[in-house]
Amino acid sequence: MLALNNVSVYFGAEPLFSDISLRINPKERIALAGRNGAGKTTMLNIISKRLLPTEGSISHPTDMTIGYLPQHLLTKDERTVREEVRLAFGRELEIKRTVDALTEELASRTDYESEGYMELIQRLANHTELLAMYSSDRREAEIEKTLKGLGFVDTDFERQTSEFSGGWRMRVELAKILLSRPDLLLLDEPTNHLDMESIIWLEGFLKSTSAAVVMVSHDRKFLDNTTTRTIELSLGKAYDYKASYSHYLTLREERYQQQLRAYENQQKMIKDTEDFIERFRYKATKSVQVQSRIKQLEKVERIEVEEIDRRRIHFRFPMAVPSGAYPVIVEGLSVSYGDLNVLKDIELTIERGDKIALVGKNGSGKTTFVRAVMGEIPYEGTIREGHQVEVSYFAQNQASLLDPNKTIFQTIDDVAVGDIRTRINDILGAFMFGGEVSEKKVQVLSGGERSRLAMIRLLLSPSNVLILDEPTNHLDISSKEVLKKAIRNYEGTVLIVSHDRDFLEGLVDKAIEFKDKKIINYLGGMPDYFRALSLRNEDNKVAPPPKVTTTEESIGKTDYVQQKEQQKALRKLRQQVEQCEKKISEVEQEISDIEEKMSQGDTSSSLISRYDELQKLHADLMSEWEESQEQLENN
Repeated sequence: MLALNNVSVYFGAEPLFSDISLRINPKERIALAGRNGAGKTTMLNIISKRLLPTEGSISHPTDMTIGYLPQHLLTKDERTVREEVRLAFGRELEIKRTVDALTEELASRTDYESEGYMELIQRLANHTELLAMYSSDRREAEIEKTLKGLGFVDTDFERQTSEFSGGWRMRVELAKILLSRPDLLLLDEPTNHLDMESIIWLEGFLKSTSAAVVMVSHDRKFLDNTTTRTIELSLGKAYDYKASYSHYLTLREERYQQQLRAYENQQKMIKDTEDFIERFRYKATKSVQVQSRIKQLEKVERIEVEEIDRRRIHFRFPMAVPSGAYPVIVEGLSVSYGDLNVLKDIELTIERGDKIALVGKNGSGKTTFVRAVMGEIPYEGTIREGHQVEVSYFAQNQASLLDPNKTIFQTIDDVAVGDIRTRINDILGAFMFGGEVSEKKVQVLSGGERSRLAMIRLLLSPSNVLILDEPTNHLDISSKEVLKKAIRNYEGTVLIVSHDRDFLEGLVDKAIEFKDKKIINYLGGMPDYFRALSLRNEDNKVAPPPKVTTTEESIGKTDYVQQKEQQKALRKLRQQVEQCEKKISEVEQEISDIEEKMSQGDTSSSLISRYDELQKLHADLMSEWEESQEQLENN
């Protein structure tokens, strides 16, 4: 469907990507993986043609459509939510004109057995099906279903988009993209502004869509539930795994070990060759051999190995003296903002050692509850703090409390106590502030980096109660694992507001859902909550697009014989594609076997010669496969 052909991207003298070729096929769901800075967002911009490659090309059918959700949007707030989302259907007139033109052209032609006529029939069928999805009788229902799936309620539909926060406006844009039914969906951190229910709904949509999907996300559970292929960007190359994210991690470790062996063998060969050159450089009888070895070294393609991210630091939060048996007791808590009642008559007793997830839709009162407990907002009712309670509280706005003139290291060193002071650099590295970065001043950090630093600072302060509001928002997957292990080993009481299922699973023992101004306790933790959510979501399943049968009137003068001829041609093309794929698989296996032998030190001329032959054969087969596949897709 879309192919990147020998794509290279340079920013300055160094390449971000070097000679990358890959293909995105219809209906595939692909995760883009790689370290921060590996170029994941740049790759999405390349695929969407928002950024042109320095070298190489991108090919796809001329009528292919792409929907792209970036991390940051510049939105115009001129419409209501419903009006903005209706823009997704702006292609209806264009599609209708195409259907009319194709129908008219078919009616005027008599070359019923020609390849061109068959192509017209297929194009008309595709556009007729697409037009049905834009029909006015279904449009409003689809809009409302999608908006509700993403967390909006009926009263939101006629509100101006300017009344919503940036996160909610991102949801409006996501709804618009999903409803436009593009052939290819590109999503950059789509779960960042979604609550748990909306994430689960989006998973259902993506699994039922006919579009191909390429996404970047730090939500491991989301990736595992939606993707079946992972493309890792590393050292300017793309490594393709036909696997979900978690399975990819296992396969990546195997690849890393193979690369490491090949690298070590090559380094030994290089050193031996350099030793030979140095030893015999000035001996006339060895001059031919020396020159041969020098040329051999010049031709060696140096193996690079990117060290796998192994941030597995173990540390414990410094504990204050133990709190009383009941750190927090809430009785008859109600909170209102003007006429808007957010929480009403909440009763809750939190026991020492509880690890509790506060869950629910955005706007349901989770953060309001936390702020009331911390005494930041007025409320009705009683909140009693237990004996000797020492709270460490993290909220997004705490980044503003950092001293902008201090370095990252100084900011943490100011609060670290005891043995942790000797491990500050390790801890900073675990949270993506390693090396020279730790000497940056706070004033030059981005908002996300400041928030992450504020959280580290807080977690190193002695406490017996942790209250964390969205602590994983600016963490990558490895940093989340470090934090999760530290909280799991924490002996105090923990309250966490989070929509990250993978982070919460196996961490909390209880869940409290905020819904309709009340709370629902799930003593079985996240599994109990997910079961309840699954039952509740049965009424809001994503309906697959209707199948549209192309009628005799819409396809013109097609008859049974011509349909049979078309089917025969398609079968032949499929056989060609299958034969190519089989040959490619066999060649790739032999290439892999030879690379394994080479990594073990076998560099015989016959082996290298066969390796070169296979590489050329592989390139020829890929060209043949792409040509056959393109013909198949166009028919």
